Amino acid sequence: MHWPLTFPEITDRGGFDAIVGNPPFLGGKKISGSLGSAYREHLVREVGNGVKGNADLVAYFALRAHELVNADGQVGLIATNTLAQGDTREVALDQLVERGVTIRRATKSKPWPSSSAVLEYCAVWTTSRSPAQAVLDELAVSEISPSLDPGSRVSGTPTRLEASKGVAYIGNFVNGIGFVLAKDDVADLIKSDAKSADVIRPYLNGQDVNSRPETSPSRWIIDFGDFSYPEASRYAACIERLRHLVKPERDKLPGSKRATRDAWWKFEKLAPGLRAAIAGLSRVVVITLVSKTVMPVLVPTGQVFSHALGVFAIGDTAMLALLSSSPHYWWAVARASSMKADLRYTPSDVFETFPLPDLTQEMRELGDRLDTFRREAMLRRQLGLTKTYNLVFEPGCTDADIVELRDIHRAIDDATVRAYGWDDLLDQLDHGFHPAGRDLRYTVGPAAKQEILDRLLELNHERHAAEVAAGVPKKPAKRARKRQDDPDQGRLM
Repeated sequence: MHWPLTFPEITDRGGFDAIVGNPPFLGGKKISGSLGSAYREHLVREVGNGVKGNADLVAYFALRAHELVNADGQVGLIATNTLAQGDTREVALDQLVERGVTIRRATKSKPWPSSSAVLEYCAVWTTSRSPAQAVLDELAVSEISPSLDPGSRVSGTPTRLEASKGVAYIGNFVNGIGFVLAKDDVADLIKSDAKSADVIRPYLNGQDVNSRPETSPSRWIIDFGDFSYPEASRYAACIERLRHLVKPERDKLPGSKRATRDAWWKFEKLAPGLRAAIAGLSRVVVITLVSKTVMPVLVPTGQVFSHALGVFAIGDTAMLALLSSSPHYWWAVARASSMKADLRYTPSDVFETFPLPDLTQEMRELGDRLDTFRREAMLRRQLGLTKTYNLVFEPGCTDADIVELRDIHRAIDDATVRAYGWDDLLDQLDHGFHPAGRDLRYTVGPAAKQEILDRLLELNHERHAAEVAAGVPKKPAKRARKRQDDPDQGRLM
């Protein structure tokens, strides 16, 4: 819409007094496919100030709305809660706050009041004026951050740290259900061709980790790795299965996925970095990337890890303890996005920005204790990880083994805080059942949580400054290449 032509009487006096709306939802990765790549480039360049990222469409509505209100104007938007998360937050609310816009009132995340739509929404009121009092989730706060949390005493956003890279990976993206095998399929393939056993491996996915008491694979998978077609063809039974079940689906892929289409006997993404990093390790730490618990477990190598898993190329139980700690959990909540009511853990945004402490022997012993005790409890109860932690986070459950698990997690938090050298916080952690989204979680109290997040952000900034001073190249900002503006080109809305 050309606003000056449509509403000259409004634009002549500086813009609207207020804009209120519920912008349409379209995920950032779907904008090009639905509206065209040229339109997405226009959004990034013209509305998003060149800041790149897979921002949802709502980000650009939020930015454009503030261009259309006057100096005292206000904007009120209802949107999916991703507005305050990940790339969408960086493109929209981060930029608005940097420009002097204040978030005066917000609802961070609530379920949409309709059984037909399973999603979480946020509500955000913004203004360029300074409000008398900010209100977040009906509580008065000093200020509201772009992530729709109470204001921090530390400003800025975290940077990915070189010291935290090369540890966390995403598993293999298969793209082809024909690769995946049930127990009977494995037996049939090996009976038909004994060599099939050489390229069939256990296949671990997020559901296995969350729901099976053993956190073990329930299925197998044909894994040719990076084999050429002649190499894969030596395994006649397996290649014929893929030719029958995978190739027809791959043949339908567009030209933009020609490499995936042509190499139909391979996974779409092989995760070569992960494979190299875990070579020689007997076990690794994994975490389901979309989950409510955000709880890691130790599992053996020698299996194919699904893209639904984050894999940490380290078998040290001290790392298991760190990733099970409240400092890591709340850092993940602050840095991750969400899928429905679950957290979506992105290793590059969460772990690579997380300033690691020196792993201590105390953490290692507690990680051993957690792994052993929890495994025994889950097997005894025949419960998976999610259902076990539903009990851990349920105040009414006082079973001895569940209370012991809480005590282990409390000890892990204490040990982690000590590893950072923050002994002054030990008496202030306030462990108990505290709100975590829509649910309760056994964790540190709100004041301790905020102080830990502030200190972690300070430490991230210090570590990044030290890396830059030592000659580590600074990652360029996510900004698009400048192009010549077209004065006749339209704008969003």
